[in-house]
Amino acid sequence: MPKIVYTVLIYMVALLLPIKLLWRGLKQPEYRQHVRERYGYYMQTVNAPLIWVHCVSVGETRATQPLIHALLAQYPQHQVLITHGTPTGRDTGRQLFSQHITQGRVLQAYLPVDTPGASKRFLAHFKPVLGLLMETELWFHVIDQATRQHIPVALLSARLSAKSAAGYARLGSLTRQGLQQLALVAAQTVADAERLRALGAPHPIICGNLKFDVTPPTDSADKGAALCQLIGQDRTVLMAASTREGEESLILDAVQGTDVLTLLVPRHPQRFAEVESLLKSRGLRYVLRTELVQPLNADVQVVLGNSMGEMYTYYAASDFAVMGGSLQPLGGQNLIEAAAMGVPTILGPHMFNFTQVAQAAVLADAAVQLKEVSELHGMIAALAADKVKVRMMAEAAKGFTLQHRGTTERLMMAIAPLLKK
Repeated sequence: MPKIVYTVLIYMVALLLPIKLLWRGLKQPEYRQHVRERYGYYMQTVNAPLIWVHCVSVGETRATQPLIHALLAQYPQHQVLITHGTPTGRDTGRQLFSQHITQGRVLQAYLPVDTPGASKRFLAHFKPVLGLLMETELWFHVIDQATRQHIPVALLSARLSAKSAAGYARLGSLTRQGLQQLALVAAQTVADAERLRALGAPHPIICGNLKFDVTPPTDSADKGAALCQLIGQDRTVLMAASTREGEESLILDAVQGTDVLTLLVPRHPQRFAEVESLLKSRGLRYVLRTELVQPLNADVQVVLGNSMGEMYTYYAASDFAVMGGSLQPLGGQNLIEAAAMGVPTILGPHMFNFTQVAQAAVLADAAVQLKEVSELHGMIAALAADKVKVRMMAEAAKGFTLQHRGTTERLMMAIAPLLKK
């Protein structure tokens, strides 16, 4: 795709963006906040050399936590700017780095729509000495403008599914130029590196998956135990983790006929009310997590996880999990948090956004993957009946995460030369 075509399309996106923000704001009012930032106008004060890290939403923000802490420790004279694309990502960053935000070490903002003008305004205001894009984020105008201003930009913990690679390939020279302008491309796996090289990245290196370095909060086990006291220590608990639209029905169908308590946690908070309506329509006995203050009655079938920031607590209270995003052709979600908490995971057939991690987890006996969604009921029933198998998989899951740690250290070594220039 010629850059002029991309530019025209991006300007059309910019023109329509207020409509999208208003529409999304009907369910999530936070979308109507900080709108000027979406066009490159900012009020944040920069008073030190600044390292910019782009984390679109919740997953990338959580994954980048160990890297940002390492940056703050190793470069105490610098500020760190975290940019987001969604309010939930921004809220997650505020929770994770609240102390550093209060101290002024960490700033937060939205990355603007990728027009040449907004990109220029963004870089002119913050003047970063280094930009770090996480996972799959290629913003062609901001990369181009940074190159013109001699600001190195790196793509870190880069992952690229075959489907995403095909999409970027259709952009042709635009993708190739963008990748060639990057000062560093650090891929998660050999397969990711090969796809990036085929698209134009000159010398991608392999540093691993940053998500493995995320450490669960120290109080997760205690909070999980407290939740177990409320939901019943003798019950088998299945966590339906980060479910997406259409998956809740599949999971509720699959647990019928079992004595499993389902801890149902939708990925997007704006869907909490929608999922609660589904539970009501099915006549299921359920309790909202935010209203769970006394032990459950034995007849409760579902706890709806309608709180924020409790994923590790939910995992700690669960015997095993089924991963959202994998029962529908959506690519799956991050299974590493479950593994870190020693929770075996059932993966649906659609894990194409996490292919290598899913395959490695299955080989390590930390997870099982279904060939068809129709197998879900049988797998849930089998694991619920085999507590020895679940305990063995739990230990394997913990070992699996420990085996793959060290990405933060490798990335810090890789970007160090860029900060000396």
